[in-house]
Amino acid sequence: MKKAIHIILVLGLLALVSCREEEFIFIPEEVEVSLPEFTSVQGLYLLNEGNMGSNKATLDYYNFNTGRYSRNIFAFANPSVPKEMGDVGNDLGIYGSKLYAVINCSNKIDVMDKMTVKKIGQIDIPNCRYIKFYGGYAYVTSYAGPVEIREDYKQLGYVAKIDTASLQVVATCVVGYQPDELDIVNGKIYVANSGGYMVPNYENTISVIDMATFKEERRIPIAINLHRCRADARGVLWISSRGDYYDTSSRLYAYDTRHQRLIKEFDCSVSNMWLDGDSLYVIGVQFSYVTMKNEVSFAIINTATLEQVSDRFITDGTDADIAIPYGVAVHPITKDILVTDAKDYVSPGRLLCYSNDGVLKWDVRTGDIPAHIAFLGNNENEH
Repeated sequence: MKKAIHIILVLGLLALVSCREEEFIFIPEEVEVSLPEFTSVQGLYLLNEGNMGSNKATLDYYNFNTGRYSRNIFAFANPSVPKEMGDVGNDLGIYGSKLYAVINCSNKIDVMDKMTVKKIGQIDIPNCRYIKFYGGYAYVTSYAGPVEIREDYKQLGYVAKIDTASLQVVATCVVGYQPDELDIVNGKIYVANSGGYMVPNYENTISVIDMATFKEERRIPIAINLHRCRADARGVLWISSRGDYYDTSSRLYAYDTRHQRLIKEFDCSVSNMWLDGDSLYVIGVQFSYVTMKNEVSFAIINTATLEQVSDRFITDGTDADIAIPYGVAVHPITKDILVTDAKDYVSPGRLLCYSNDGVLKWDVRTGDIPAHIAFLGNNENEH
């Protein structure tokens, strides 16, 4: 039987889901949102962050084969897990047969069977942030210290190397202050250091780790308060800076790892981005303490030509209804564009699906602060 999640709604009872006779998932709530689509991508998982301190991280699932959306599936697949997923779901990825959810303030990574969402292990890492997979290992950034904002915060972060077979941390490498996203190019790990707890003394470097020795080789100055870090097929790193929320605005930078030089800076605010082929889809929510307002933006960057080719990828006007665009992803087969709306950060958000020409196909209510998407099927290990 093909491994897939098939979900049915049974009135008055909790629904049972199984493609393996011995495995079950209990689904608390399910809605039909679209017509079925049949490709090698079976579905997507959406990790809802939940506001910090609220202990409300949740996991949702959309089944492309049925057109049905199921909310809060982790809690019902794992009824014996105390406090469910925990505090702040910060990243999500699939590698091999496992689904990994990085739960930042709960200092852990929940490891699940990717088909049933049953928890099969836990990796304890303090203030863990983002995850990347390569060669049988998971690499996870850690702030190392507690959540605490002060100018003299001097706790360096690190990257943990995790054996995905044993789920054990086998090595760590110290990097800069408050490291966020990371990516891997030609045997090197590049880590965006933020220094986000050291306001106003932000970090401004990328750490470079040699994978063979798992030692930090150097730090490369880029800009303050770095966040996102994605590598394209040409070995160019696309790196975002959050700025300082006052005079220095968010920016996007292109760094050529082959020639070890910064090749372009874009006047483009970035809160999240998704790389699909030569197209980098960018959403920006730029908050200013001067105006006390958010400025929302959308953009598409052609990574081959190093040019911004569009200042929008939603063309039907429904972007005006999105309060806080928070997450973005592109379906690897259909090229539909998925955007999440965090709304007011404390109430349920939305997941919106657009055709590749920017017209809304469907939308659905999610958990609080919908953020991180992982596709089940196709190139799922390329998170």
